[in-house]
Amino acid sequence: MAQEEVRGTVTIANDVLADIAGYVALEGYGVVGMASPSLRDGVAQLLSRDKLRKGVVITNTDERSVVVDLYVIIEYGTNLTQVSHNLSSAVRHALTNSAVVQVSDVRVHVQGIKVRKKTDPV
Repeated sequence: MAQEEVRGTVTIANDVLADIAGYVALEGYGVVGMASPSLRDGVAQLLSRDKLRKGVVITNTDERSVVVDLYVIIEYGTNLTQVSHNLSSAVRHALTNSAVVQVSDVRVHVQGIKVRKKTDPV
């Protein structure tokens, strides 16, 4: 039996890409949580798990490429540069492999630092 070629276009909403990036970011070592892009009175607002996409801004650079801005709160005592680099790499890898999207750039914005309590979820 001959295989038929299927033609068409698959479109992935930016909200879906933001969800993927947000969940990947939360799994990263040293990341306490996602933060709102805007600071209120100079203080970062930690977002709950159901609002992760508010801490991710996806910008289309062209039809096939995006720029990802991540707004995160990092755990006190971790190397900010290394955590940011690892986070950028993980998000780029996840979006490239699971959503087959070209990622032009991943920019990590550290909105705050928090001491993780022993009762805080990992």
